[in-house]
Amino acid sequence: METELTGKHQIKLRELDERNETAYAGGGAQRVEKHKANGRLTARERLEVLLDPGSFVELDRFVSHKCDNFGMKDKKIPGDGVITGYGRVNGKTVFVYSQDFTVFGGSMSRTQANKILKVQEMALKNGRPIIGLNDSGGARIQEGVEALGGYADIFLNNTLASGVVPQISAIMGPCAGGAVYSPSLTDFIFMVKDTSYMFVTGPDVIKSVTHEEVTKEELGGANTHNQKSGVAHFATEDEKHCLLMIRELLNFLPANNIDDTPAIECTDDPNRKEEKLNSLIPDNSKKPYDMLELIKLIVDDGYFLEVQQHFAKNIIIGFTRFNGKSVGIVANQPQILAGCLNIEASIKAARFVRFCDAFNIPVVTLVDVPGFLPGTDQEWNGIITHGAKLLYAYCEATVPKVTLVTRKAYGGAYDVMSSKHIRGDINLAYPSAEIAVMGAEGAVNIIFRNEIKNASDKDGERQRLIAEYEKQFNNPYVAADLGYIDEVIAPSETRQRIIQSLEMLKNKKDTNPPKKHGNIPL
Repeated sequence: METELTGKHQIKLRELDERNETAYAGGGAQRVEKHKANGRLTARERLEVLLDPGSFVELDRFVSHKCDNFGMKDKKIPGDGVITGYGRVNGKTVFVYSQDFTVFGGSMSRTQANKILKVQEMALKNGRPIIGLNDSGGARIQEGVEALGGYADIFLNNTLASGVVPQISAIMGPCAGGAVYSPSLTDFIFMVKDTSYMFVTGPDVIKSVTHEEVTKEELGGANTHNQKSGVAHFATEDEKHCLLMIRELLNFLPANNIDDTPAIECTDDPNRKEEKLNSLIPDNSKKPYDMLELIKLIVDDGYFLEVQQHFAKNIIIGFTRFNGKSVGIVANQPQILAGCLNIEASIKAARFVRFCDAFNIPVVTLVDVPGFLPGTDQEWNGIITHGAKLLYAYCEATVPKVTLVTRKAYGGAYDVMSSKHIRGDINLAYPSAEIAVMGAEGAVNIIFRNEIKNASDKDGERQRLIAEYEKQFNNPYVAADLGYIDEVIAPSETRQRIIQSLEMLKNKKDTNPPKKHGNIPL
């Protein structure tokens, strides 16, 4: 009897192995070989790079589509073009799905949607990040509206999960039509140079409708969406680099919206002084300097993970650590457009501030801003509304907010950049700070228009009045006298003062009035 049972068990186990091998084969050796010939990893290889070794647990490996139309009844492949499950990144559980382009071009079927929905819902219930590795030609045409319904169900889950668990999308190949909307609803989008694309309508459709000729790369490649549209947040050199960067980003993020801010052991002295900072800001306020240099001098071990590095370069956003704890940084960049806020910069920073606020990550704001960028292009394209997005984001945020004015903080841009008036918790300034309605030259030309007009030496009178205005207003002490600046600090003490502020604010509690949700100026 025992021998007979053992034999049956062996048969069952052999069947399981055969079914697993069929599922592991994806679209078959020929399609896999063609896929890899383009320098791309398979859907399973991508998960091996992304996740801690041996940690992946697959779900729904044997599920196949239920479509009988157009000969599909005889074309069933286990898994149906997406691998789903959970694993660990740096020891922490994450939920994942990885579309397999070798199976029906990774196209979205009702079955594939159901698999993705399952891991989305498990991620929500367990409070864990979800990572989607997207490689899909769009909806499976043979299934018609069922495929479209599957997309919409995924979009709903993306929206419900927003601000609850981190959602990360990697574009590993072509993403067209409905395939682009799920990534756009997630928190961060990674793209791979030369091999990944995103567009609502492809080059052929555009040519037939508008007669424009454009390549896939020009229309929706990694460089396009990282530099021009701002749709993507990271441009990576190859697929492995992309997956390793996702691992790095996750190091800075909590698992969900009620977890504590991630922290690691810090080996960088929190009281470290940087004498170089005392001379970093030029004496001439019209001369630029590199805000990235300032950031790297004050953060733990000089490490800063910049987000949207190639888009709206006049503002810098990204993650770093102070005394081992994750912090988001927003900083004007004087080297680009003199650090002015424009439409792109406002949108970029507003979304980042809202992400940090949703996941309890403190925000440090470094201010050197002469105002909003003037011009008809900005006004006609809605700088008022877009600038208000950043204002709204800072006003709404209840996380610890530490602000440092390094040099210029003029006009409405002073208000917007996490000023004391919009619930900035600790507001610091360098002695070089200039906090005023506008620059001295512009102010004098308005205030003393008649005096200059009637003076015998017009240029001399103008320069005298400018010097007088600068002495009275272009310094941090008027704002400090009013309590709008909590402390004027020596630049060399920046790291110590920021860390002290963040430590003091670690138990901060702040709330907004009860409401369903606000109406952000979209």
